[in-house]
Amino acid sequence: ITVYTDDDEAFAIWRDDIGVPVERIVRMQDNFWEIGPGPCGPCSEIYVDLGQERGCGKPDCKVGCDCDRYLEIWNHVFTQFNKELDGSYSPLAKKNIDTGAGLERIASVLQNKNSNFETDLLFPIIQYAQRISGVKYGCAEKTDISLKVIADHARSVSFMIGDGILPANEGRGYVLRRVLRRAVRHGRLLGIDRPFLAGAVDTVADLFGGHYANIAEKADYIKKIIQLEEERFNLTLEQGTELLFSELAKMKENAAKVLTGETVFKLYDTFGFPLELTEEILAEEGFSLDREAFEAAMKEQRERGRTARGGKEEASGAALDFSGCGASSFKVDETAKESTIALIFAADSGGRINSGTAGRQVIIVLDVSPFHAEGGGQVGDTGRISGENGSAVVHAVRKVADGTTVQYAQIIDGALSVGDKVEAVSDQARKKATARNHTATHLLHAALKEVLGAHVNQAGSYVGPDRLRFDFSHFSPVGAKELARIELIVNNEVLKGKNLDVCEVSRQEAREMGAVALFGEKYGDVVRVVSVPGFSMELCGGTHVENTAEIGFFKIVGEGGVGAGIRRIEAVSGQEAVAFVQNMDFMLSEAAAVLKCRPGDIASRLENIQAELKAAQQQVSKQGEILTRLKSDSIEGAARDIDGIKAVVLEIDTPDMESLRGFGDRARDKLGAAGVAVLFSKRGGGKVDLLAMAGKQAVERGLHAG
Repeated sequence: ITVYTDDDEAFAIWRDDIGVPVERIVRMQDNFWEIGPGPCGPCSEIYVDLGQERGCGKPDCKVGCDCDRYLEIWNHVFTQFNKELDGSYSPLAKKNIDTGAGLERIASVLQNKNSNFETDLLFPIIQYAQRISGVKYGCAEKTDISLKVIADHARSVSFMIGDGILPANEGRGYVLRRVLRRAVRHGRLLGIDRPFLAGAVDTVADLFGGHYANIAEKADYIKKIIQLEEERFNLTLEQGTELLFSELAKMKENAAKVLTGETVFKLYDTFGFPLELTEEILAEEGFSLDREAFEAAMKEQRERGRTARGGKEEASGAALDFSGCGASSFKVDETAKESTIALIFAADSGGRINSGTAGRQVIIVLDVSPFHAEGGGQVGDTGRISGENGSAVVHAVRKVADGTTVQYAQIIDGALSVGDKVEAVSDQARKKATARNHTATHLLHAALKEVLGAHVNQAGSYVGPDRLRFDFSHFSPVGAKELARIELIVNNEVLKGKNLDVCEVSRQEAREMGAVALFGEKYGDVVRVVSVPGFSMELCGGTHVENTAEIGFFKIVGEGGVGAGIRRIEAVSGQEAVAFVQNMDFMLSEAAAVLKCRPGDIASRLENIQAELKAAQQQVSKQGEILTRLKSDSIEGAARDIDGIKAVVLEIDTPDMESLRGFGDRARDKLGAAGVAVLFSKRGGGKVDLLAMAGKQAVERGLHAG
């Protein structure tokens, strides 16, 4: 047992209450836990003596020695102080004990293993890596490190994906991607040149599935996500590693120790080679990189991006001058009709103006806006602003950084000025159609989870009056039967005619209610929960119908992939869904008329036509073979003797390359081992098929068909 040097209380508890012999309680100066400013305090640790054979052999070897004899398995931190910025310590108002033991370390002691990696918690995964790589554990430190990395990371990525995380370029998805890619690279270091990491999931599931049911239940899903990411990264790894090692070779020649920021940026920007991976490879080889120059290149790229976007940031309202007016001055009330123009900006420059005349593009700020701004995937409202002196058509509505809603409009007649009393009206038909699609999106999300699994999560969306688009996490195409079931589930909820529940609660209350929140979205302290009772519950700030029956009808019109592990469904609702079905019926009727059958018989009619076409193609092929055989029978007559080689150079009319090869095979057989055939066949578009063949003796004499 170790205690802090001056901690007599902990010493006494171990000695008197627990009964630990005094000679096994060690006072140590470094038994004080702190990480910079913040809560801290003395600590007391439990060590296990692993025996003299694990030690350094020095006569003064004891607890605290740098060797591996004494293994810490448990620590108690008595958090009683707060370290201030000036380095002083003040007592905490609420003291506590932070206690924790290392399961893997305890396992290594009980199982008498040299490290955590050799316990039954990890070694079976190392054994898997041994089988795949053909590298034996315990033979070399370098390969042991790679085997350990693969084992640890395979377990980590399995748990992360099992918890619903997907590879991404930011947040926890980026952590997953980095861990997975590091394991793949260490596989390459062991000589594994094919995807292998997904195969470790079965071993992870065998080890932990009994206690972590989601790992066992989602094993196939986890494997597919890993495989997709690994295949993508292998291409990146090949290209990036080739360039990196080429640069390393140049550095060694020139006795350089630091890789240029320009090269690091090229690896990152052109090849998608992670910065951390570049750093790790360089460190292994004894080099470093110019991070400062890399950051400068990144900054320059961001500036180029901003320049390329031109006035887009201005158009979003980011550059508008609201000085003298706070966000609290402007309200949103989607039931309001009368407003006052508070501010007007020129749309091209973003500058404040007092008024605008017909034909001018402007950005209007109302004291009370009835328009819904775009956000969360939903398009903004459109509509009209009318006053005594003029009117404008609103074509976009957005929110600026402080939350103020602004209307992008074109003045179509007269003039509008700051202070004008106006009537502001949104396009209600468009707004209603958008609401139908937004509620349908929530129903679709819930139906996808029901049919495909709980791993399905939103990865992007578009909600407009014409259609909805929903991107979601899933590892494979959604089949026709699954799509039909999803569509049926959504339409059943529509037919039930449920009133939606919409309420505003705290984030904690929403979490306790079980509302679905999107990872990466920013939510305030008070959130809006939209529920279809008994079916769907999500945090959402968009517009929705009051009753599911208002959706009318829901129809999926497309499904496809948009990235690794991300699928997309497009759908329509209401009148658009009816129009889509009517159009499909019309096309089926037209197709049936052309095929001279009823619409319900189109499939069988097409099957018959395909069978007839196949039979005709086979007949044509047979006729071609007969013609080719007849022509090849006279091949010897066309052959010339050139220095003891029988050669035929011939233009022949064949329907395709396959027929030309068949003719060539027969020609080669007739000419014998000392024969050469060069054959030509014209095709459409002025193209020519060319075939050259040389017999064995001709090749031995130095001829080459290439």
